[in-house]
Amino acid sequence: MERRRISSGSRFEEEIGYSRAVVDGDDIFVSGTTGYDYTTMTLAEGMVAQCERCFANIDAALREAGATMDDVVRVTYIVPDRAEWPACWPVTRKWLGRARPAATLLVAGLMDEAMKIEIQVTARRSRRQGDAV
Repeated sequence: MERRRISSGSRFEEEIGYSRAVVDGDDIFVSGTTGYDYTTMTLAEGMVAQCERCFANIDAALREAGATMDDVVRVTYIVPDRAEWPACWPVTRKWLGRARPAATLLVAGLMDEAMKIEIQVTARRSRRQGDAV
């Protein structure tokens, strides 16, 4: 069974000791992902922009793993301020509206006060037409 690590290139992965994602067979476990642009190491401004960046980062990891956002089966949202969460609903619907995964929202502090949201997903690669059995 295939098991491999996927990196975003973030210095945090090396410093802290984790991977952006781990692929184990058809399962893909994407670490909690914040609104950082890992190419510039800058954090997007505001909750909605950070939510959008989280999903773009998650999408990149899933694509590297041979999956798409439609393969997401579980999502966990972590926000420090629940009052800001409803503003993200259109973004979550845009990225996960077709997959409609099982979801959990946690209200908790994040590593940096500038972080407004962290998103973690689990995906399962689905067999598509033309895939080997």
